[in-house]
Amino acid sequence: MPTKRDYYEVLGIPKTSSEEDIKKAFRKLAFQYHPDRNKDPGAEAKFKEINEAYAVLSDVEKRSNYDRFGHAGNNGGYASRGFENYDFGGFGDIFDSFFGGTGTRTRRAERKGADLRHALRISFEEAVFGCEKEFTITRTEPCDRCRGSGSEPGTQPERCPLCKGLGEVRRVQQSIFGQFVSVTTCERCRGSGRVVTSPCTQCRGSGRERRSRKIAVKIPAGVDGGSQIRLTGEGEPGIAGAPPGNLYITVSVEKHLVFERDGDNILLEYSINIAQAALGDEVIVPTVDGSVSLKIPAGTEPGKVFRLRGKGVPHLGSTERGDQLVSIKIVIPQKLDKRQKSLLEDFAKTLEKPVSPAQDKNVIDRIKDALG
Repeated sequence: MPTKRDYYEVLGIPKTSSEEDIKKAFRKLAFQYHPDRNKDPGAEAKFKEINEAYAVLSDVEKRSNYDRFGHAGNNGGYASRGFENYDFGGFGDIFDSFFGGTGTRTRRAERKGADLRHALRISFEEAVFGCEKEFTITRTEPCDRCRGSGSEPGTQPERCPLCKGLGEVRRVQQSIFGQFVSVTTCERCRGSGRVVTSPCTQCRGSGRERRSRKIAVKIPAGVDGGSQIRLTGEGEPGIAGAPPGNLYITVSVEKHLVFERDGDNILLEYSINIAQAALGDEVIVPTVDGSVSLKIPAGTEPGKVFRLRGKGVPHLGSTERGDQLVSIKIVIPQKLDKRQKSLLEDFAKTLEKPVSPAQDKNVIDRIKDALG
């Protein structure tokens, strides 16, 4: 069996070195020989030897025994001296283990709160002009009595004695294949790093309560059905000080009795009779802004579309608006009294006989155009 080297020789320091000198020597050598940085064949063995030397010399009692009795002073065997729970596999973890962390480590238990979702139904006009809606959601919130600590007022949670406040437990196992490290969430504190010794009587130590909360949201003008609005930080609270989740609101829009939306335009089908279509007229049509006058010229045909500029839906995030498109529908009377029928017959006698499609090339051309 090879003879172990002197620990002071391993770290390259004299026996009179202070605790700070030992730390500095270890830090320098650990950077030099850590397997993540040094790929030389003997680096891993050298690194383990450096760890073993530091584990003894950094402890006052173990160093005293070593100075008096050598390697036998601590019963030989590195793993038997209480360092079996240290993980030297990760480069950044060396200094967390020996020097109390670098200040950038976060607990595994810290995680962002869950997102919440809510479906909100609004009217056609509310979608056009925007509105402010208020609704109620149920979510988890910090307990009012203990302010989320889980401890009865006047007391404070204590550092978990099992994980020493880290929220996780690391175990190192030796096998013929080498060293294996397992990291698990602490069973005692469930990853929080703190344990409640005097639970709050209101939340029973959980620090949280389910509570209904009213939420107000501004719906922008021009929003369409299926749009989603995010309220940052209005979701479930985070774990162990992590930020809360978000609240996502999905908007649906009710159908209107007369209007239909096409992008930023509003469609309206407006009915007139055959006399209005033939002679022309001025009619009153509805818009989302109120009724307006629309002139129907003489000879208007079915399907004629009139454009009311600026009477549509606002462009989302803009003051500009789409148009309202009024499609004309001509209503043919189903029943006529004797006078109406007589007048219509007299009127028909004054009209020219319509030509057949075969004699009207313009009609044929229009049919071909329609058929592509």
